[in-house]
Amino acid sequence: MNKSSKKALIVLSAGIILLCLMGCDRFFGASGDSVERVSDGDTLVVKDAQGKKVTVRFACMDAPEIAHSNKEKQSKRARDRNQFTWGVKAQERVEQLVKQGGDRVTLNITDSDRYGRKVAEVRLSDGTFVQQVLIQEGLAKVYRPYLNKCPSKAIVQQAETQAQQQKIGIWGDPKFVNPWEYRSLK
Repeated sequence: MNKSSKKALIVLSAGIILLCLMGCDRFFGASGDSVERVSDGDTLVVKDAQGKKVTVRFACMDAPEIAHSNKEKQSKRARDRNQFTWGVKAQERVEQLVKQGGDRVTLNITDSDRYGRKVAEVRLSDGTFVQQVLIQEGLAKVYRPYLNKCPSKAIVQQAETQAQQQKIGIWGDPKFVNPWEYRSLK
């Protein structure tokens, strides 16, 4: 191989390496699952590595409900308005976190629920544990009936204790009804 061929090969190799470094995600795929939409404060729809849409319910916690029907959206009952206001705040925070994570999340699937949804701990690419953030900011509560299936139960319990002591979010609202209690009233 002559000198000019070696130079050309080196330049070509450097160009390929540079392209790969600039666009690794396009060549190798970004890590985690792509978020299609945030359904509410504790549910996402993701597209997995095979391109299949999967509904994911957040493990360890329960967020306030959002209005689903026009009747609910137009409800004048204080209990409904309160629940839905907190539910929208939780949903908006999840949307914000997902956007912060480049619209991708990493799931640690712990179970499936009776509706066929995957139940998972949800993390952003930087390691941010979404459930911990929501609970710590008083936008969700630890859901104790399934806490034994939560690998990070100590983390979420500590986050809840902190929010409760500081009366953050729902902890500072004396009219707030727990989401599981609200659902049972319907």
